[in-house]
This record gives sequence, C-alpha cells and structure tokens, in this order.
Amino acid sequence: MRRRYLLLFPLIAARAAELGAGTIRGWLTAGDQPLVVTSDGRRIPVDGDEQVRGVLRDKRVIGSDFEVVGQMGANGVFMAAPIHENPLFVHKGGKRLYVTYWCDVCAIRTRTPGVCWCCQEETELDLRERKD
Repeated sequence: MRRRYLLLFPLIAARAAELGAGTIRGWLTAGDQPLVVTSDGRRIPVDGDEQVRGVLRDKRVIGSDFEVVGQMGANGVFMAAPIHENPLFVHKGGKRLYVTYWCDVCAIRTRTPGVCWCCQEETELDLRERKD
C-alpha cells in the first residue's frame, strides 16, 4: 500500500513545478492589480497578504526593478510569500535589497509602509542588504 503513495510523489512534484514556485523579477507597475513586467514583456499580476499589498502599492517602489518570492497560483496571479518571510526585493546598484520601512523618530523598523505605531509619523522606505 505504501508503494502506491510513492507513485504519487512525482505527480505532486510536477504539479508544484507547474504552479511556479520560486521568484519573479521585473518592473513593478501600479494599478488596481499590481503587475511585474518581466524582461521578456510578460505582465504578471502579483498579490499577497495585506502587508504585501501595502508594499506593492507604495509609490516609492513602483517603477523599480522588483523581485517577488512566492508561487504562481492556478488563477495566473503570482502570490507573494507572507510578509514575515521578507519576500519583496528591489534591485539597485547591482545589489538585491529587501524592502523595509524605518521611523527615524522611534528607531522602529517595519516591513510595510504606513505610520509608525509609536509616534504616528510616516515611515521612510529603507532598502536593506540581507545579512544571512
């Protein structure tokens, strides 16, 4: 009986590959549905959790060389990984920088744009090198 399940593994792996787990990279464009326009001209709709949506609609990153880590959904929308996994990057000056936001007043870093939860001042975009 276990052998029968082993035969299903290649089918499951093929389906995961078909759904496109991985990354996409291109120019982030604004609109009702944010898109990443790849170097070969494909226009891929992008979505994610509420915090990811906040970044995708931030005018400070729109138009940048943008990378999203996640997977392609069956509906053709590339779904970013949850924001706590740092799935959003800007490529600038030959570096891959992850998107963060910083409050100079309170020295608080967040992963999504908006007002600081402490002082209520607007946070600034602060692209950071990943230190793994």
